[in-house]
Amino acid sequence: MKKILSIVSLFLITFSFAQVKWMTIEEALKAQKQNPKKILVDFYADWCAPCKIMDKKTYGHPVIAQILNENYYPVKFNAEEKKEIEIFGRKFSNHGSEHKNGKNSLHEFTQYMNVAAVPSTVFLDENGGPITILQGELSAIELEPYLEFISKDLYKKIRSREQWEDYQKKFKSKIKN
Repeated sequence: MKKILSIVSLFLITFSFAQVKWMTIEEALKAQKQNPKKILVDFYADWCAPCKIMDKKTYGHPVIAQILNENYYPVKFNAEEKKEIEIFGRKFSNHGSEHKNGKNSLHEFTQYMNVAAVPSTVFLDENGGPITILQGELSAIELEPYLEFISKDLYKKIRSREQWEDYQKKFKSKIKN
C-alpha cells in the first residue's frame, strides 16, 4: 500500500510541476514591469483541434512547461475573445462579435499581433514588443529550440538561414523520446 501511495504522490508532484502557469496578457505585461521577462502568447480558438493537441502534448510536456515557467510569462489568448482588453495604451475588442454573434471573428488584439490563423505562437520582448510569430501546430521537440533561442537572445545574433540551420544542428534537446 505504501508503494502505491508513493507512486501516486510522485506522479502528482511530477504532474503539478509539468503544468504551464498561464497568465492573461494584462497580468504578463504587469509582471514584466516588476521582473522583465519575455512573453510567449499562445493564440488559440475553442474549436481548433491542433490547438488542443498543442495544449496537451506540447505545452503539457514537462520540459516545455519548465522552460516556459522559468524564462517566460506564458499567455493564452483566445483569438476570438469577446471581452475588451486595455494594453499598450489602447483598447482592443472584438467588434465582429456584434455582427456575427462571435462566430469566427478575430479579436483586435489578435489582428494587432498579425495572427491570421490558429494556433499561432507570438514572442514578445521584455518591453512587450514583438520578436517573432510561429504559425501552426508545433510539437514539443519543434518548439524547444525556439524557446532557448529567444529566451537567451540568440535571435539577435543570427543574420542568415545558414546560421539558423547551424544553431538547429548544434541544439541539444532535453526532450527524451
